[in-house]
Amino acid sequence: MNTMTSTLLKLAAFAGVAAMGFLAGSPLEADNWAFWSVVLVSGVIAGFFLRFEVRRVSASEIALTATLATIAGVSRVPFAVIMSVQPTTFIVMISGYVFGSQTGFMVGAVGALVSNFFLGQGPWTPWQMLAWGLMGVLAGRLGKGTAGLRLRWFTLLAFLGGFIFGWTMNLWHWLGFIYPLNGRTFLATYLASLPFDTLHAVGNVLFSLLFGKSFYQILLRFRRRLGGAGRKDFLEKTSPTIEEPSSH
Repeated sequence: MNTMTSTLLKLAAFAGVAAMGFLAGSPLEADNWAFWSVVLVSGVIAGFFLRFEVRRVSASEIALTATLATIAGVSRVPFAVIMSVQPTTFIVMISGYVFGSQTGFMVGAVGALVSNFFLGQGPWTPWQMLAWGLMGVLAGRLGKGTAGLRLRWFTLLAFLGGFIFGWTMNLWHWLGFIYPLNGRTFLATYLASLPFDTLHAVGNVLFSLLFGKSFYQILLRFRRRLGGAGRKDFLEKTSPTIEEPSSH
């Protein structure tokens, strides 16, 4: 196991253990859904980290993944004062689109962990790691086997990503802080977050339209220097293009 993956696993384990310790009540009770959800989510994250290790990625790709994750995490900090609007989701998704789903997950998960060293760790950290990692996976699936940036589809996915991220975190909030757990409280939790999720989605669209082309070209150049690492199904002989969004 390389040093970076070992370190990430330790950090993820730390986040998981800290989150479990933070939870109130008796954690070993069968009805403590918050505790067991953190256990499950932490296991899923560890599985992705181990899968990344199995790939035997190059040192250059590891360094690039760590750099992108740091940028994604730190970029969230100055936007913390703006409700639900931050560039982290966009950076995670464009990374996954260019380098593939596994790299996208790593950028999202580590980016969430990094940002919370500034904004505060807690039982929400593993869930944020999973939610942003999922954004990288979805963007990686969209970019799989394509030549160039399909800006219209990427922007649409970024818009939906604001709600998918919110719905994932809503599930944690419902399990961890709402009582009783029933259909009525579940619906109320999701309805209450709708304005925040909408702002997140709109912010993703703005970041995609303003910076999508430039970020794509920059990351594409780095990917070429890595010899196509992270996107095995991408045809290097195909000229990259950028699909313009429809003006109609």
